[in-house]
Amino acid sequence: MTTPSEQFRQIVADEWETRMQEDPLFATSTGDHRFNDRLPGVTEADFERRLQGLRGLQRRLEALDHRALPLEDRLDFDIFTRLLENDLGQLRFRAYRMPISKAGGFHTYFPDLGLQVPLETAGDYQNYIARLNAFLRYTEEYIDVMRTGLREGQVPPRVTLEGVRDSLHAQLVEDPIASQFYQPFVRLPAVLSAAEAARLRAAGKDAIRVSILPAYVTLLRFVDGEYLPQARESLAAADLPDGQAYYRHCIRSYTSLEMSPQEIHQTGLDEVARIRSEMEAALRESGFDGDRAAFVAFLRSDPRFYVDDPEALLASTALILKRMDGELPRLFKTLPRLPYGIRPIPDFAAPGSTTAYYMPGTGDGTRAGTYYVNTYDLKARPLYEQEALSLHEAVPGHHLQIALQQELDLPNFRRFGGFTSFVEGWALYAERLGLEVGFYQDPYRNFGRLSYEMWRACRLVVDTGLHALGWTRQQAVAFMVENTSLTSRNIANEVDRYIAWPGQALAYKIGEITIRRLRAEAEKELGARFDLRTFHDVLLTGGALPLDVLEARVKVWVDGQSA
Repeated sequence: MTTPSEQFRQIVADEWETRMQEDPLFATSTGDHRFNDRLPGVTEADFERRLQGLRGLQRRLEALDHRALPLEDRLDFDIFTRLLENDLGQLRFRAYRMPISKAGGFHTYFPDLGLQVPLETAGDYQNYIARLNAFLRYTEEYIDVMRTGLREGQVPPRVTLEGVRDSLHAQLVEDPIASQFYQPFVRLPAVLSAAEAARLRAAGKDAIRVSILPAYVTLLRFVDGEYLPQARESLAAADLPDGQAYYRHCIRSYTSLEMSPQEIHQTGLDEVARIRSEMEAALRESGFDGDRAAFVAFLRSDPRFYVDDPEALLASTALILKRMDGELPRLFKTLPRLPYGIRPIPDFAAPGSTTAYYMPGTGDGTRAGTYYVNTYDLKARPLYEQEALSLHEAVPGHHLQIALQQELDLPNFRRFGGFTSFVEGWALYAERLGLEVGFYQDPYRNFGRLSYEMWRACRLVVDTGLHALGWTRQQAVAFMVENTSLTSRNIANEVDRYIAWPGQALAYKIGEITIRRLRAEAEKELGARFDLRTFHDVLLTGGALPLDVLEARVKVWVDGQSA
């Protein structure tokens, strides 16, 4: 007879194997290359099968005597259960029926496929070509799902689709060789024979011609002819079917806490007031002769804060991060082995994209993490924000935390999953760590850091305002303009991102507030015995935990140090 621990481990193993088979793209990212020639099925039947499969797992967990689990399994059980509830909610509310927006979607991430998969052998290229050939089917299935959404009420706001057309049109080229998808064939591995190289290039061009280009034409016609004309004018998640319950689910999923929209909104207003006073102090330190509005206008327009060349922006970013690399041992005992690189956001996606984002490396260590920097519209990329932005996205932010998590001795669902409030809360906390190792040395960069913190505080106000409290887009933009020094393009893209992605923007400040509070309490309790490097080990070596579980973990450590 199997023990409760063995039963639980079998449930975990079954779920992981199913996930790998159901999502071959995710499998590739973890280092599982068994399905590198496949794309997921994304029909209504596929999503319904996944929903029923997760419900079956939930029933198996409920039948398990979890109180009999050994101590080391109880934490895994709790985390697994909560991650399962998050996944069930997304499927139950049919969020998958709204898969695209100008902020992102399968239409913008797929052109980067050649940067996300192994391409070392002829077999690797054959797998890549097989995925290119499957893209037309994949796109047509997603279009069918979106049509179901139009019938059933899972319809995105119109404003989130304006700009999608441009990103689709950018993929329509006359010659397959000019396609983004052909880039992996430009420089083939030297181990391939001339005949193999010629065969693979020909197959790649055929796949682009018969699958990729028709897929983007079909999707463009659907967006122009059906999706955009039927998009809703309202903005709130609460306006979707069972929308208030859906938004509450989004809050729980992204913050890992039980909080009401009103509570989060007020927390945001309180943070805005606190940060605003610190921004006023930075303004006075700069010696600027004028009020805050005039100072922000000066920052948005003075040429000293901007570059004219994308390479100059990338070089400035690289210098910041190389300096931080040298400071990391002062802050951390445990560092990841996997390196990271810097790339510009692709031109076809940049106009509607965020300022920057991070793409994790593969779990098998064969591909580094990547920090993507938006070099489009350089007048929207001020240098005084680059320190905070880079520390957030690379080190000691996302790359350090995520790469380290993938190298921990944890179950796969914890190595490659976790809770957004921890991941984004850590990255926002990491921005502030720059103060402790010599960054933000002039009032302009410090004001930029504070503006980034203010940006995340504003998210608490704006996200809840838009999705639960009846705010208009104009109200949200005006609030961001009044309280941050972000450029107008960044503000517009950010607000539209919050509309398209309910609740996700709440994770940053809620997580950071929790981490800073836990540190302050530990410092107060331990006094001279507090060691920052050890504290960071406690935070990071458990993976991306729910915030209440993280709090319990820190308390155990503090109590142990006190004893």
